[in-house]
Amino acid sequence: MNAARDAGLISIEKQIRQAIRDAVNRNSRKPLYWGGLAGYQQLRAIDQAMHQVTSTGIESHYLHCLRQRVERVLTRNRTLASELQEAHHWLERIASCLRYPPSAFQVGISPETGKRELVSAQQVVQDMEILLQQFQPLPKRHRVQTRLRNALQKRWRLYGQELLYCYAIPGLPPDNLQIESLFGCLRRHQRRISGRKSTVELRTFGQVQVLFVADSEQALLKQIQSAGLGDYLTERRRLAQAEVPGQFLRRLHHNPFDTVQTLLKQHSARCFEMDNSSHPAFIKDNVLHTC
Repeated sequence: MNAARDAGLISIEKQIRQAIRDAVNRNSRKPLYWGGLAGYQQLRAIDQAMHQVTSTGIESHYLHCLRQRVERVLTRNRTLASELQEAHHWLERIASCLRYPPSAFQVGISPETGKRELVSAQQVVQDMEILLQQFQPLPKRHRVQTRLRNALQKRWRLYGQELLYCYAIPGLPPDNLQIESLFGCLRRHQRRISGRKSTVELRTFGQVQVLFVADSEQALLKQIQSAGLGDYLTERRRLAQAEVPGQFLRRLHHNPFDTVQTLLKQHSARCFEMDNSSHPAFIKDNVLHTC
């Protein structure tokens, strides 16, 4: 029983360590989004949750060591994170000038024509020029903001005119993310069928993929019903186990504080069980019941 509980503690500590590693190595390809800043905020939420560990027993020694390392990383990167936060604020202002993403901005209805009022390319150019005049960071004190400002000015000068077509042509999207997502789904589907190259999705869900060949719906239903209930339940359990790591990361990214706090509560409960199981009265009662 103690060995099983020790394994449970190790599993919980492994998940906490995974949450910390995910925060440190977190990145993103989303436009106007900084993975490093999101990782720092996630690590700060983990630190707040780990400060609630008050136990001084030997079972919590590893958690205290992790907390010290997390505090050291936060202290070392606090100034850079503050600068990144300010740079991200300017990124949000840039997105506001470009009205990106379009779903975040309400489109009004013209009272005269009754049609949707679309932002004009001239208005976007005017807003961007005003922002460039206001965005004047000090090169020696604000290095990240300076690099952002230089990159914005260069790209606006080179590609600004190409960005304005989506405001002049109704229905033209400002990015190609949807079509890239469609091509990605088609590419992964083709890889599953041909088997030429493995993907993460194939490794995760490959154990439950089945190809049916039937001339009618009745024949297809007969083939599906031929699968045994035990085999079906076994595959469902394997699928659930394969989805656990992804579900944990999604919960962690959505609410890191509550996720780590739940793990710490489980850790505390297991430590309490181990302390009770090693108590002499518990051992004596166990011996009386087993004799």
